[in-house]
Amino acid sequence: MKNSWNRREFLQRASAATMAALAAGAPMASLLSGCKTKKIGQTDGTADTVILLWMAGGMAHTETFDPKRYTPYEKDMEGNRVLSTFKSVPTVLDGIHFSEGLQSIGNVMDKGTLIRSYVSADLGHILHSRHQYHWHTCYEPPQTVAAPHIGSWIAKELGPKNPVIPAFIDIGQRFTVGEAEELKAFHTAGFLGNEFGPFFIPDPSQGLESVRPPVGMNASRFERRNQLYNDLVSNSPIGEFGSDYQKESLKRSMEQAYMLLNSPEAKAFDLSTEPKESYDIYNTGKFGLGCLLARRLTEQGARFISVTTEYEPFKGFDTHENGHTRMVDMKKMIDGPIAQLIKDLDKTGHLDRTMVILASEFSRDMMVEGRPGEKVKEQVNQPDILSDMKFYGMHRHFTDGASVLMFGGGIKRGFAYGKTADERPCKSIENPVKIDGIHQTIYHALGISPDTQYEIEKRPFYTTPDGKGKAVMELLA
Repeated sequence: MKNSWNRREFLQRASAATMAALAAGAPMASLLSGCKTKKIGQTDGTADTVILLWMAGGMAHTETFDPKRYTPYEKDMEGNRVLSTFKSVPTVLDGIHFSEGLQSIGNVMDKGTLIRSYVSADLGHILHSRHQYHWHTCYEPPQTVAAPHIGSWIAKELGPKNPVIPAFIDIGQRFTVGEAEELKAFHTAGFLGNEFGPFFIPDPSQGLESVRPPVGMNASRFERRNQLYNDLVSNSPIGEFGSDYQKESLKRSMEQAYMLLNSPEAKAFDLSTEPKESYDIYNTGKFGLGCLLARRLTEQGARFISVTTEYEPFKGFDTHENGHTRMVDMKKMIDGPIAQLIKDLDKTGHLDRTMVILASEFSRDMMVEGRPGEKVKEQVNQPDILSDMKFYGMHRHFTDGASVLMFGGGIKRGFAYGKTADERPCKSIENPVKIDGIHQTIYHALGISPDTQYEIEKRPFYTTPDGKGKAVMELLA
């Protein structure tokens, strides 16, 4: 069993790793990433852009893209009888059904691949932020250095498609809600430097506000603010303890932001210019508008975009109660915008070179916490007898089976991969896929070499742990 790090220990080590990264010099080795010379094993790639649609909080596979036997609610029913709380409906793919409420996404599955056998890591005591850290960095926390987010790896290795548009854009996650510091731990470029970190847009409806000075601030006043910021940075921990590489990286990140302020491409952030018919389809809330903004930024040359339903404890997909009724609302939020995003990208030809991934940190089950045979701390008061509707749904954290969707950028069209058991425990039983396989499949499609590494603390640091991740070639066309 893995060490059961609690939240305090996780944060302490994450903070130490960040300071270690600041003190480090420029990452050594693999300097070929800064030029056009290919590395050993590097290909031309089939994708230029990645959009990650992050279902934060633990999306139950049996309630979404891998439905099982439907059992309607009855007062005082046995919880063990329930595998799915929604009826299954057919998709455009023969023999493949989705859970009711996801018909729009089901109708575009001829353009993508369904993975039904994703297996989350066994990290001991289950914490959302730890599993999200692992998914986004491919490294199990805690680490002695700040592991870069996958978006930062891609930004570093490929650079911006459009020098004006930030290479890594993160849409929809605030850091003023619960577990803010834990979320910050993986929303970082780590030792790669600030210029490869995320450009944050917490609210897509206010995206334009992110790329222009506040109302009433003229150019000269903004210049003075910028100089003051540089002075503050010089007197900050980065200025005092950071390496020359980190200081230069932070400076370049500010220069990139300033360049965007004065560019015509900044109009892509203004959703008010979107035709009403299109805007209304996407307008299901922050996530839906985030999908719209992601489409517009892809058209302007963004490299990596993450759009999240947003992780906030006990909200969204983090269904510790009222799982069924909560899922009804979540499906309304995601179904139309995701399907429209795929259709729009396909119509304009952008889907050919844009990989879209839908994923969550783990799944859920009413009766099993973690995975069968691996005892972990129970975190949900889920009774065996369902005396109230609020207990009807998938509440416990399940790590032995989950669904991932992938579209475009060289991914097979109209394909299903892997399988989970039809009876509890609904775990992966064919072609299990782990996070290093997902990451290396993405890198392979982008033409990033599997041996990409940097020397940190006198040891190589790879895109996947020890460089052992292998692309799942069966997913690629």
